Amino acid sequence: MPSAARGTAKTQAVTGSQELIKPGKPRRRPWRPLRLSVLAGLLVTLGLIGFYLKFWVIDLDLWVHLRLGDWILDNLAFPHTGLFSRTAGNRPWIAYSWGYEVLFSRAYAWFGLIGVAVFETLMILAVAYAFYWMIHRLSGRFWLSCLLATVAGSAFLMPVFALRCCSVVLFIMTLTLILEANRSGRLQLLYWLPLIFLVWASLHIQFIYGIGVVGLFVTINLLQRLGAFLGLAPRFLQPPTLPARPLAAIFAACLLATCLGPYSFHLYQEVYTLSKAKAAYTLVIELQPPDFGRYTHYAQLLLAAAAFVALGWKKQVDVFKLILLALASVVAFRTVRDSWFMCVTAAACIADFPAPEATRDPAGTLSENLALAAIVVLALWLLAPIVDFNPSAVDRAVRRQLPVDAVEFLSENPRPGPLYNTFDWGNFLIWALPDYPVAIDGRTDLYGDQMDERFALTARGVSYQDDPYLNESRLILLQRKNILAKFLAVDPRFELIYQDRVAVVFARR
Repeated sequence: MPSAARGTAKTQAVTGSQELIKPGKPRRRPWRPLRLSVLAGLLVTLGLIGFYLKFWVIDLDLWVHLRLGDWILDNLAFPHTGLFSRTAGNRPWIAYSWGYEVLFSRAYAWFGLIGVAVFETLMILAVAYAFYWMIHRLSGRFWLSCLLATVAGSAFLMPVFALRCCSVVLFIMTLTLILEANRSGRLQLLYWLPLIFLVWASLHIQFIYGIGVVGLFVTINLLQRLGAFLGLAPRFLQPPTLPARPLAAIFAACLLATCLGPYSFHLYQEVYTLSKAKAAYTLVIELQPPDFGRYTHYAQLLLAAAAFVALGWKKQVDVFKLILLALASVVAFRTVRDSWFMCVTAAACIADFPAPEATRDPAGTLSENLALAAIVVLALWLLAPIVDFNPSAVDRAVRRQLPVDAVEFLSENPRPGPLYNTFDWGNFLIWALPDYPVAIDGRTDLYGDQMDERFALTARGVSYQDDPYLNESRLILLQRKNILAKFLAVDPRFELIYQDRVAVVFARR
C-alpha cells in the first residue's frame, strides 16, 4: 500500500474515531448522589419487605443446615452417613453445603434467630445487587440496570433462600465474566473462574450449573473452530473470539477446583444421585413446574421471550447465548426452584447491548460501594422496628409455622421413642429435638424414592396400618391439619397427649 494511501486511511480512521468519541464533549454521567440514593432506596425497600414478611420462616431446610454446621464445628469432621435419622442413619450421605452450614451455624450462635433472619435478608440483598452489577457491567446504562434488575429480580427473588442465593450470586459472576471475555477477547477475565468454583463447590451443589455453563462455552468455541477449519462457518453466526487451548485449560482448572474440598469427586456422584430422584418432584412444591397461578410465572415467561427477541435482534447470532437461554428456559419451566437460572440468563442476554464508550455510565468506585453498604445497613437497622422486626416478632413467626410449643412440651415431659414424623417437619425436629432421631427429613437423596413415597402415603392416611416405620414408633408428632392425625385420633392404639393450633402429639398406649 503506498505511503500516501496509508496516511489517508490513517487520517480517516482517526477522524472517524474522533467523531465517535468526541473528546471535546464530556461523557454523560449520572449525578453520583442521585445514583447512590436510588440504589440504596431499592435495596432498603427490598430488605424491609423481607423483614416484614419474614419469608425465611418457610424455609424448612435451614434448620438441618444449622444442626449440620454445629456438628461439623463440634467434631471438626465432615459427615459421610445420614446423621440424625433413625431410619437411614447408616446410609451413605454427604453434607455438600458444608461451607454454607458453618457460616449459618455461626450466625445463629452469635445472634440467635434474629441473626438467621438478618443473614437470609442480607443474602437476598446480595443477589439484588449482583443483578444490578451484572446488567450495568454488560450494558453500561445505569437506569436500564436498575429497571431490568428490579423486573428480573422480582420474577423469582421472593422467596429465594440464602443457600440458593450463594449459587445465584456466583452464577451471576461466572456468566458476566464469560460474556465480557467473549465480547472483549480478554481471556484473563476468566482466570477468576477456578477460584469462584473452589468457593462455590463448598457452598452449594448447584455449582454444577456453573460448570455446565463453562463447559458449554468451551464446547461451542471448539465446535465453531472445527467448523471454520472444515469451511463450515456461516456468516450469520458470531465467530469465537477466545483461543481454544487456554479455554480448555481454564475449564479443566475449574473442574479440579470443585474436587479440592473434603468430598473430592464424590460431589459429582451426589449430583448423579439427585438427578435420579423422582418422588421429590411430587413431594416438594418448589420442585414442581410453574402452574401460572402467580404473576411471577408470567413475568418469567415474558422475560424469556424478551431475551429471545434480544438475541434475534443482533445481526449475528451468538450460539452460546442462544443455547444457554434455551436450556435455562427448559430447566426453569420444569421446576419453580430453578427459575433464577433462566431469569439471570435472560437478563444478561437483554443487557448485553453495550452503550457506546462515550456514553457509558461509569461503574461505582470502591468508596461508593462501601458508602452504599453502610447506608443500607444503617437504614435497615433504624427502620426495622417500623416493620415489626425484632426478636419477639421473629419468635412469634416461627411459632406460627413450626411445632415450637410441642417441642417444648416434649422437652419438659419426655416420652420414650422412637419418634415418627412427616416429611415437612423433619428438618426442624433434627435441630429442635436432638434426643429423638427423626423418621424422615428433607434430605430426599438420603432416603430414596421408595421411602419418600411410603411416608407420603402414610401422611395421607393410605394404608397407614401397614407402615412399618409408624408401627415401630411410640411417639408421633404431626401437623394438626395432617390427615394422618385425624386417623390416629380415633385409633385405639394411640393416645393424644398434646395439641395446639399447629401440632399434635400422640403416644402409643
